[in-house]
Amino acid sequence: MGEPIYHLALEADWSDPSESYRGSTIGRSVDEVGFVHASTATQVSRVADLWYRGREDVVLLEIDPDRLDVPLRYEAADDGERFPHIYGPLPKAAVLRATPLRRGGDGALQLGHLG
Repeated sequence: MGEPIYHLALEADWSDPSESYRGSTIGRSVDEVGFVHASTATQVSRVADLWYRGREDVVLLEIDPDRLDVPLRYEAADDGERFPHIYGPLPKAAVLRATPLRRGGDGALQLGHLG
């Protein structure tokens, strides 16, 4: 298994009973964006803090890249940092763990130990 990658999903999107997850980012699907936004272990806490702070409906998906049946590409964001992008619906079979996240007193999501 390669290094896991991570995706922050909303509970309502993740709980869909289909075999593939079709979310990309908050309020947008893979069909709209073209890929599922993901993060490495060192990136996910910043993404959580920037986009998901204060939410109580977030699930952390730990993904095994070797189980993906769609392309995975590391691409540069506007600041040049490279993030993993999953080009197609995320097969739920590639998800090693789905962990509902708690919100701390300051609104930050409590990610715990990754990897």
